[in-house]
Amino acid sequence: MRIGVTYDLKSDYLAQGWSEEDAAEFDSERTIAAICEALVALGLEPVRIGTVKRLAERLVAGERWDGVFNFCEGVKGLAREAQVPALLEAYDIPYVFSDTLTLAVSLDKAMCKRIVRDAGVPTPDFAVIETPADADHIDLPYPLFLKPVAEGSGKGVDRNSRVEDAAGLKAVAADLLKRFAQPVLVETFLPGREFTVGITGTGADAEVLGVTEIVPLAGYVGAGYGYENKQEEWEDKLAIELAPPEFADAAGKVALKAWRALRCRDGGRIDVRCDASGRPQFIEVNPLAGLNPGFSDLCLIAEFKGISYNDLIGRFMASFFKRNPQLAS
Repeated sequence: MRIGVTYDLKSDYLAQGWSEEDAAEFDSERTIAAICEALVALGLEPVRIGTVKRLAERLVAGERWDGVFNFCEGVKGLAREAQVPALLEAYDIPYVFSDTLTLAVSLDKAMCKRIVRDAGVPTPDFAVIETPADADHIDLPYPLFLKPVAEGSGKGVDRNSRVEDAAGLKAVAADLLKRFAQPVLVETFLPGREFTVGITGTGADAEVLGVTEIVPLAGYVGAGYGYENKQEEWEDKLAIELAPPEFADAAGKVALKAWRALRCRDGGRIDVRCDASGRPQFIEVNPLAGLNPGFSDLCLIAEFKGISYNDLIGRFMASFFKRNPQLAS
């Protein structure tokens, strides 16, 4: 069975002059090779496709695949992660991971929070700043936490993200608006412990793979799990540990409820942080979670639980095939 693989290679964008931070969401050759090797181990034939533009070219040329392992982040627009799924749906080709609507909504953190809040999932109070003048109308108690509304890999989260007063709010909001050319999410700052929840499966079959805690160390930058804290030299900044059972259970319940409310599929990650009373709150979801072996949070969760990389990919594919029983015939 031929399984196409869509992706954005970080090295390609660095070669075009992108900065390391600008290209942070894209993937290494090592990651794409590992995914393809895992698919081979599952008895499948991976076919490298690459970016959404390469996918479009090959579809127009008449090439088809039985399914696609969609790992493409996209480049332009607030719905960039949904571009590959939209093309594949137009050509009636099934694909791994979440659908067009879920990927578009999930990337916009404010829209995502509105949905999970409506579903009864606890999440910190928030507002959105679209212009510098909007900062004058924020009516939330300090401290507050600011970040771009539609970025991943901790981009835009740094030592300045927590603000203590109106002056700080205006300064950080203006900087983020200029740097990322998109709205800014403003949230009530949560001072409690931070967790990452790995999830596999879809709908009623979805389950918590495991829960890790992000434990700040002396070198931790700022007050959130941001870009600098996520880089390769992270060991002096934080420790990643299995969450204590009582916290893992509570965080897992919040994450699973959000996962189902957003109709996420096959596998991914949800970030949870506790308020001052220790109650877990939904922060954001990553339905296209990083899969860099031995580095990405979801892969580390699998390792903690004794699940090999190939078996992790196998769990995603099992969910995909269950959703697409026609591929078994």
